[in-house]
Amino acid sequence: MSVEFDVQKIRKDFPILSREVNGHPLVYFDNAATSQTPLQVIDAIVNYYSNYNANIHRGVHALSQEATDAYEEARQKIQKHFNAKETHEIIFTSGTTHSINIVANGFSGRLKPGDELLVSAMEHHSNIVPWQMLCEKTGATLKVIPMNLEGELRMDEYQSLLSDKTKLVFCNHVSNALGTINPIKEIIDQAHKVGAVVLIDGAQACPHIKPDLQALDVDFYVASAHKVCGPTGIGMLYGKEAWLNELPPYQGGGEMIADVTFEKTTYADLPHKFEAGTPNVSGGIAFGVALDYMNTIGFNEIAAYENELLEYATKQLLEIEGLKIYGSSQNKTSVISFNIGEIHPYDIGTILDKLGIAVRTGHHCAQPIMDFYKIPGTIRASFSFYNTEEEIDIFIKGLKKAVAMLS
Repeated sequence: MSVEFDVQKIRKDFPILSREVNGHPLVYFDNAATSQTPLQVIDAIVNYYSNYNANIHRGVHALSQEATDAYEEARQKIQKHFNAKETHEIIFTSGTTHSINIVANGFSGRLKPGDELLVSAMEHHSNIVPWQMLCEKTGATLKVIPMNLEGELRMDEYQSLLSDKTKLVFCNHVSNALGTINPIKEIIDQAHKVGAVVLIDGAQACPHIKPDLQALDVDFYVASAHKVCGPTGIGMLYGKEAWLNELPPYQGGGEMIADVTFEKTTYADLPHKFEAGTPNVSGGIAFGVALDYMNTIGFNEIAAYENELLEYATKQLLEIEGLKIYGSSQNKTSVISFNIGEIHPYDIGTILDKLGIAVRTGHHCAQPIMDFYKIPGTIRASFSFYNTEEEIDIFIKGLKKAVAMLS
């Protein structure tokens, strides 16, 4: 392991990693679902509620001003982290799903029968269902960019699907089920050549990669804080200013208005136009702190360390008889989806839990991927920068025990 990367020091920042589950030390390998939260982020939430809990914007009293400043400072941190051009291009949402639905709703008045939307074959349900609903509403058609057995998108097929009928293209930056890192820059550039708008689901990429949104030239990019050591219930929608100005608000209410009479309402400027109601103030602040924390460690260092974990675990797993890994792209993050013979993933996951090992089993909200491989689901082990080789050893030992019990 890297000499400079002190994983034991990092682990001390995460209180949950010292607990036991079913009498065993916790081994947490479900990071693709939700990452754990360091003390720095927990402290930021406690500090907000202990010292300056107040509603933001418009308030003249000290607490409101302090809360507003901290919340808007977090927006600036997010803008800087993702290299968005303008701070007001960052919209706070409840998470990736909420962000995608804002965009889907916004395009409902801009599509017509005959228009085509392209979605990749390896999407999470949250980047499929809103677009299906949009097609039902508008008469547009949803077409699928296929994948191969290695878990990579077939870019030749993508090229042939693009046409002047293509209005929107959706793709995840990283597959939550397979770990594949998709060639999103190429996807974006090719879509723009036919005048299509692109939304990238960055939920699974952001824990491992630091996207440069201006360099990508992406139209919309969405992410969730709980994947990057932040709290649940907060996320972001990035949109190019021109598009955010063009799209209608998703919800009506307080905060998103400039002027209201019973005859007419005018909407507030960005970003407030899309932020109706009292926001998750502590969550927004904590999102910024979480990104600060990860940037202090360094995303290059995180990626290098996690890749070592991925290689170590992959080698160990492939030594287990009958084990098959799904998703063998050379370009992937620290996620391994696999099955062992005819044993049901749920059964293995249940035994691992008894041993204090947390993995995810099932279709991972990516059922079309499982249908492609003709399987009911997989066991998914997903590693973060606070995991260790020793934990992988415990996991492998637990797997072998599970196989012996279930064979």
